[in-house]
Amino acid sequence: MHANNEAEKPSRKGSQSKLPIEEPSETPPESQWEPHSDADSKEDDHNLDLTQTTSLADNVSLPREILFVGIICTAQLTTQAGLGQVLSVLHIIGQHFDIESNPGTLSWLISGYSLTVGSFILIAGRLGDVFGYKRMLVIGYTWAAVWSLVLGVSYYSNHVLFIFARVLQGIGPSICLPNGLALLGATYRAGKRKDMVFAIFGATAPGGAIIGSTFAALFSQVAGFWPWTFFSFSITLFALAIVGSYVIPAPPVREDIAKLSFREKLGQLDLLGGTIGITALILINFAWNQSGVVTWKEPYVYVLLIVGILLLPLFFWWEQNKSTHPLVPFNIFTTDICFVLAIIACGWGSFGIWVYYSWNFLLVVRGITPMLASAMFSPLAITGCIAALTTGVVLSRMRAAWVMTIALTAFVVGIILIGTAPVKQTYWAQTFVCTLVITFGMDMSFPAGTLIVSNALPKDRQGMGASLINTVVNYSIALALGFAGTVESQVAHGVTLKGYRGAFYMGMGLSGCGLFISLIFLARSYMISSKKGRQDSEKS
Repeated sequence: MHANNEAEKPSRKGSQSKLPIEEPSETPPESQWEPHSDADSKEDDHNLDLTQTTSLADNVSLPREILFVGIICTAQLTTQAGLGQVLSVLHIIGQHFDIESNPGTLSWLISGYSLTVGSFILIAGRLGDVFGYKRMLVIGYTWAAVWSLVLGVSYYSNHVLFIFARVLQGIGPSICLPNGLALLGATYRAGKRKDMVFAIFGATAPGGAIIGSTFAALFSQVAGFWPWTFFSFSITLFALAIVGSYVIPAPPVREDIAKLSFREKLGQLDLLGGTIGITALILINFAWNQSGVVTWKEPYVYVLLIVGILLLPLFFWWEQNKSTHPLVPFNIFTTDICFVLAIIACGWGSFGIWVYYSWNFLLVVRGITPMLASAMFSPLAITGCIAALTTGVVLSRMRAAWVMTIALTAFVVGIILIGTAPVKQTYWAQTFVCTLVITFGMDMSFPAGTLIVSNALPKDRQGMGASLINTVVNYSIALALGFAGTVESQVAHGVTLKGYRGAFYMGMGLSGCGLFISLIFLARSYMISSKKGRQDSEKS
């Protein structure tokens, strides 16, 4: 990972504990990953300051850079491990708490985690912008460790405590993800090196899910005591918090932020806007997921959904007109970024359905053990690394629309393969091929979307940009599970496989919608390029 231009690179001697800010002598080269200018972006008359800290490779030794990137990327790995650790032993935990016969309640063991991961990211990035990315990353690891410990202890209580702890556990990753990405975004200049680092960050997701599910299966099936899944996870997270506090170099705090008192810093957070936005997201998501438990016949489900929907325009109005420090400044929403967010929402929503119902299809319908199911999903880790490395190479060579189109094609093909697989079919047919394909959806769409937003924002707003992408990714997973749960309950009629098929079809629809949007995005990018070409030829 050495920089290409050795002549311009200062010596690595004297590795420092802090990353100095160094203003570049010229504007960074224009990247294909920055949004194209168009009619909408012309209205955006602000100039985005893309000045970044100097590249980490210019200031610290390569071993320390590797350790730094490794600790940051572990935020993504542990987030997905937190999801996978319940997937593989979902029904073992359900049997212990006597809730296995209630699919709606079981789904909360998964969706409760994704709910808070997706919702609280909205404000977690701003916390990093104000109080420091490193500090918030360490806090996030510590928070997740505490509630992972409670999850293990819930073995001696009931499923209510487990779900409660599961929901609060998700706040930890919601803090770690945007602040980890913000550290990378504030450290690396736009270029191939940054592209590869972001791709590596995304590559840890499949491996994290497999590691989490495998260790959960080992503790539950072999050791016969599933709480050790969460006790060991808690120990790991505490260790990461301790190591990270010493290893991660903190980017210098903005001078205007450093001078503020604690009360003034709180004023920078837009707490009212954050409260409105988070409440809206939670109510909408809760209503959809709870409908799978009590059905839509319960009036409170409708009421919560309506209140959540009404709060959304209130949040947008507040952010646009009243907030002095908006969580989501609307001037960053160029047409390209809106396209990318819509594509990611559809693709990752379908992925949420795929990951939950694929595990259930293997465990419940095909009747295999958690250990064997973990082995069957293990190719995800390998193909995920291949997909991420491929993405890191093509990011600087291919326009954003093509990357998104390829990613959504992978999502579509992957969920069709598992959603139509016969019960008695060999694993090496559709199921195995599915694990080879769908990781390209994850590991192409996430780094691409993150880079588009990161390169469009100044270094002191990287937390906000990372929050935006991660909110869309994780909230889409949780909300899509609610959609799928409703479909499952309506079409199953007592036949488990029929309900699962209905949920898979819902996922196919979402991924297909995302592919359709990506094709429009692709066509639009070529039309803009053609228009620019004609304008340039006319000028010449």
